Amino acid sequence: MSLPQTPALTADCVVLDPNRGVLMVRRKNPPYKGYLALPGGFVEMGEAVEDAARRELKEETGLEAMNLALVGVYSRPDRDPRGHVCSVAFLTNDAQGDARAGDDADAIAWVKINDVNGVEIAFDHREIITDALNLIR
Repeated sequence: MSLPQTPALTADCVVLDPNRGVLMVRRKNPPYKGYLALPGGFVEMGEAVEDAARRELKEETGLEAMNLALVGVYSRPDRDPRGHVCSVAFLTNDAQGDARAGDDADAIAWVKINDVNGVEIAFDHREIITDALNLIR
């Protein structure tokens, strides 16, 4: 039996720090080049989504997530202009290390919670951040 054609799968990570806000990366590549986004990316074959979230966080920001909590699954077919991409989003508030831009990130930025609505954010990541904040309230 051959596998059906299905959406691509990504994992995103919401890193919250009570003093600094939400960790975002400035995208180096299209789509949404130059926009802020959550650290994340495509799940590799043979990789669990949790491991993909940790790997992408490490590659893009240098941080290591100790604990992850599921925020949700985001599967709207038009959420990514490249095609149908589903994302599994996680929350961590115990990431360790020195945050720095790497891999697909031009820069990193800590965005204060009250400022999230005032910045240009890629994909549906504003919705993911809102859901993560509601999860911890």
